[in-house]
Amino acid sequence: MREMKESRKTRYTRTALQDSLFELMKEKSISQITIKELCENADINRTTFYAHYADQYDLLHKIEDETLAWMQGALDSLIHQTERSEMIKILEGIFQDFIDNNRYLQILISEQGDLDFQKQLFTLIYRQCGLSSSKPLITGTEPYSKEDYLIFVVNGSIGLIQHWLKDGIKRSAKEMAEIIYTLAAQIGEAPMPRNTDKNTL
Repeated sequence: MREMKESRKTRYTRTALQDSLFELMKEKSISQITIKELCENADINRTTFYAHYADQYDLLHKIEDETLAWMQGALDSLIHQTERSEMIKILEGIFQDFIDNNRYLQILISEQGDLDFQKQLFTLIYRQCGLSSSKPLITGTEPYSKEDYLIFVVNGSIGLIQHWLKDGIKRSAKEMAEIIYTLAAQIGEAPMPRNTDKNTL
């Protein structure tokens, strides 16, 4: 019974600190948040905080790791998917989670979130969707690498989704899935025109 109570207390403490962190991250970046205000906002003392986390970054990174593990599980069904409609359907489910099934995702993907985490998340999504295996772009005689393509698509997607969330989620999850998949696929397939004007830089 004692172990169960301690486990419940631990879960409560972690949840309270996570809620406090994301409440503060709605207004400021992680670098601007102090342990003092994090604990005061959660009504948790600093000693208890340090029993679970090294600092505010450790708290955030543990949440990010859990989110990446959750996303990997959500994407497992994509392993054998090749049909466009099926991949869009799965992306739609992911974006719907951004809206209502994960209380932290909107903050993690926002401008206040960790950009490195956002890149990891979307790289994971696109690799699982097979978008990173698209044909390389061509400009003149030199093709862009698949890595260049993935970096471009990942960063573009992050910006588009941040705008979507910041703008009040005016498009549905299905519309966002179709837009992002279509843009990523078109970028991967469309060759760049050769510049034949020697006077043009």
